[in-house]
Amino acid sequence: MPTIAPRGPFSLAASSRFLEGFAPAGRAADDGPLRLVFAPDGRGPVTGAAVTQSADGTVRADVVGSEPAGFGDHLARILSLDVDGAGFPAIADRDPVVGRLAAAYPGLRPVGFHLPYEAACWAVVGQRLRITQAAGVVAGIRARWGETVEVAGRPVAAFPAAPVLLDVAGELPLPEVKQERLRGLAAAAVDGRLDGARLRDLSAEEAIAEVSRLAGIGPFSAELVVVRGAGHPDRFPTSEGRLHDSMRQLYGLPDAGVAELTTVAEAWAPYRTWVSVLLRVDREAATGEIARGRRR
Repeated sequence: MPTIAPRGPFSLAASSRFLEGFAPAGRAADDGPLRLVFAPDGRGPVTGAAVTQSADGTVRADVVGSEPAGFGDHLARILSLDVDGAGFPAIADRDPVVGRLAAAYPGLRPVGFHLPYEAACWAVVGQRLRITQAAGVVAGIRARWGETVEVAGRPVAAFPAAPVLLDVAGELPLPEVKQERLRGLAAAAVDGRLDGARLRDLSAEEAIAEVSRLAGIGPFSAELVVVRGAGHPDRFPTSEGRLHDSMRQLYGLPDAGVAELTTVAEAWAPYRTWVSVLLRVDREAATGEIARGRRR
């Protein structure tokens, strides 16, 4: 039963609400524990856990069955609890935009994909599809080929472990080119090339360059895999047009290019990923564009 004492502000309730609007998570509104089911190494076996937070802030995971080695560290990476957030309030104090966002979404940290492998598969499935369409396809893949575990009284289906996806890629309800790309991602996961801990040991730039070598993974997808899959906390996304649009509006920089916005974001270090997520959450709350099914 892993327990984690967050360093700096953290709200599991805010994380759960975030996942309700994060299409890849497929999480419906629920006042219960955060239910997670995944294969920690991407290869199997699948582990389930019910995650709760006590009044003193401590985060606890009640694991279903035997607890795999390193599960606590993996959980911490998913919830961004492996990062010391004690310095984040100072950035919010210095930057009025960040301060407003931190006040609007107290304790919200980025919640990542279970694995870089899953993030990469989501990126491939979602190509040329509306986000809501992609979420439906992934939910169907989980239901048919993923292992289901009962967590806190409810069945939860995991995304298929990489060896399973290797075997069934040709049966997926997707065009052949996407089937082949997913087969390649599954092979990379089996070989350890999409291991989250290894990608985190690299700089964000090095990890993005490595992930970009995989078929079907372009600049936008590579940042997704590294930032939201491996959990790099301090990367400003250079390929997210919606994020850049929000920054131009909120910082009063209507003509700013990516280079200028990158300079603005340097003041958010070492939490550039965190602020970027807050900006995206705030934009979605105002526009509902993802909920309405727009392409990314």
